[in-house]
Amino acid sequence: MENKFFVDSGKLSPAALEKKHRLENDPSFRTNHMEYMEGMEIIESDICEKVMSQMKAYDYDKYTARDVVNALEHETCTIEDFKALLSPAAEPYLERMAQRARIETGKHFGNTVYLFTPLYIANYCENYCVYCGFNCYNDIRRMKLNMEQIDREMKIIADSGMEEILILTGESRAKSSVEYIGEACKLARKYFRMVGLEIYPVNTDEYRYLHECGADYVTVFQETYDTDKYETLHLMGHKRVWPYRFDAQERALRGGMRGVAFSALLGLSDFRRDALASALHVYYLQRKYPHAEMSLSCPRLRPIINNDKINPLDVHETQLCQVLCAYRIFMPFVGITVSSRESESFRNGIVKIAATKISAGVSTGIGDHESKYSGKESEGAEGDEQFEISDDRSFDKMYRDMSEEGLQPVLNDYLYV
Repeated sequence: MENKFFVDSGKLSPAALEKKHRLENDPSFRTNHMEYMEGMEIIESDICEKVMSQMKAYDYDKYTARDVVNALEHETCTIEDFKALLSPAAEPYLERMAQRARIETGKHFGNTVYLFTPLYIANYCENYCVYCGFNCYNDIRRMKLNMEQIDREMKIIADSGMEEILILTGESRAKSSVEYIGEACKLARKYFRMVGLEIYPVNTDEYRYLHECGADYVTVFQETYDTDKYETLHLMGHKRVWPYRFDAQERALRGGMRGVAFSALLGLSDFRRDALASALHVYYLQRKYPHAEMSLSCPRLRPIINNDKINPLDVHETQLCQVLCAYRIFMPFVGITVSSRESESFRNGIVKIAATKISAGVSTGIGDHESKYSGKESEGAEGDEQFEISDDRSFDKMYRDMSEEGLQPVLNDYLYV
């Protein structure tokens, strides 16, 4: 398929082309992806060692049908049971897993499904991640909304009835400073009851500042927990530092955030090991910070440029369903979000089984909610999208569809006193 994110290399200077070529082809030219850069906070934590030791030792081919049956018969799902449910041996038991997951979801969430929408306020990025539409070498329309534009976009979204928003930026401190994001959070508080952030990782004191500005929770995608694969995908920028990204959620909790969300981008590496590591990241942090709200996302890699450079591993819908059911059985209390990367039919089905939260009225572009919601032309230019979505239903359509499926759409269930 044609991809509008294709880089026109002719627009890069010779020096930039040379640097890009060396980053791609000469590992010695890259910085050490396990070493912190200047200004990055290092926290003392045992979470990473626990997660990575389990992931590295995970041999999913050793699990048998008997292991899967035992896991499904246990009242409480242990880590070992969870590993069995993620294994290939569990694939023939997907229907039983779905039935168990549905029961656990009903116990803890009833028939509710939470709705939110993302708002991208800038798409400038200083990282070179070969799979991302925003990466600094991609020739796309860059844009950063000013506060007046952010206010207008938020009002349009709020007028649709939405009460929760997720604010996103590209990963550029220069263009999207912590102070700029903080001002956006203050604006969001005028319109929304819940404000989430999906931005570049920051230090504890900066998370505290953003929380004081109005942010409730933070989402960080580790992308892949496979450190070797991570090194080949993140060639330049702060995102290249794997351990700083890993500890982002813990820094956010230390900074006062009420909740944190986790994910790997399934398809970048071995999805079973990434799914295990994502869940264990939540599992161990939940025990360390029992007051915090934890949630998991489960996005799959969408069609992108540079496929030949990352060799994406296909994750089929049945395998995604297996992962989501295993998550629910292992951690019944955790929220599970399924993004608009997935199809309408898949999302309609999975919210009846394991997922508890879905996005609606989604745009991954910059400054285009006015045109998408009202049909009018937006004032000024629009910035290009990060990736292509599959489910583009409006908030009203999503609300009606969920109600017709016998579910109760929830916009917010928090009381502020």
